[in-house]
Amino acid sequence: KRQGARAVSCPFASGRRKAPGVHMAVHLQRNIVAQTKKHTASVIFLHGSGDTGQGIRAWIKDALKQELIFQNIRVIYPTASLRPYTPMKGTLSNVWFDRYSISNNCPEHLESLDSMCHILGNLVDEEVKAGVAKDRLILGGFSMGGTMAMHLAYRFHQQVAGVFALSSFLNKDSVVYQAVQSTKTSMPELFQCHGKNDQLVLYEWGKESCLHLQSLGVKTTFNTFPNLNHELCKSELEQLKSWILHKLPNGEQ
Repeated sequence: KRQGARAVSCPFASGRRKAPGVHMAVHLQRNIVAQTKKHTASVIFLHGSGDTGQGIRAWIKDALKQELIFQNIRVIYPTASLRPYTPMKGTLSNVWFDRYSISNNCPEHLESLDSMCHILGNLVDEEVKAGVAKDRLILGGFSMGGTMAMHLAYRFHQQVAGVFALSSFLNKDSVVYQAVQSTKTSMPELFQCHGKNDQLVLYEWGKESCLHLQSLGVKTTFNTFPNLNHELCKSELEQLKSWILHKLPNGEQ
């Protein structure tokens, strides 16, 4: 079981406008696992609150007993910049956005979410400029990272191949739901995993988010892990890897 900041990662979400006074030319640090053959697709994997790209890469490697590595898919682990984090009484932390409370029934911190959607959008654009088609990109993450990925994909990058959210949730009145409801085009498929024993991001919060998106026409897969807390595990990551290969086929086995 992973201890420390990773064990308290969690999600929240929202945004629609650019945050005033925020510089968008932010270059996020990133940790990359290169593909072993020709680069034809990419996965952007976002860490949970208080973690780093290097940290979640190491956690995944420890759980899987190997890197999450593919023949043709590059895996990118960016690191969120330090910012004051309200649930930690304003202490600086590596978080994708701020939130008012760890709850699914309170307002989303739209300003910080909108700002980060645009910053991460620059990373998506970099992959496209490098020759990766938008529909050969998958966005996802753990806890807060999964929530961030849902905002990024369903509000701003709806052409991506898929979205994954591990131990994540959307707040009850999330603008993600509004974006999905108001869009005529088909949405990327969502792959979710959640532990029944999660005491930080309750299992019911994740399931409710999945069902809400499903009711709006999003194709979803929700995997339940009966004995899992707020953490990653080998079987979960193996299922995620299989799903990624299904969504980004390239003759890989």
